[in-house]
Amino acid sequence: MYAVIRAGGKQHKVAKGDVIQVELQKGDSDSIEFTPLLVVDDKGKTRSSRKELADARVLAKVLGEEKGTKVEVYKYRSKSGYRRHTGHRQRYSSIQISDIKLTAGRSKKTSDADTEGTGDGT
Repeated sequence: MYAVIRAGGKQHKVAKGDVIQVELQKGDSDSIEFTPLLVVDDKGKTRSSRKELADARVLAKVLGEEKGTKVEVYKYRSKSGYRRHTGHRQRYSSIQISDIKLTAGRSKKTSDADTEGTGDGT
């Protein structure tokens, strides 16, 4: 089973046990919860509608913070003495995906009732 999540303006394809780097996550908690954009289960069935993913969650554990590589920017104009030098170093959070849940505490009866539609949104 794998899922596609959105973190820091980027999308990541994750499975249980994966360790990924996302842009720095604010907060003091040791765990993060994401709402997936797409989930593919073990049988190969794809779930992407908002109705099916409303209760789905991807749980992750924060492992630590790291700094990325330095990006240096040089600006130069010849014969005028114009020189500028700036740099940037992005901070990242390392997270480990601990679980992918399709339903977060819903009963079997309500999940059966939600999936009876045609799936095309009508």
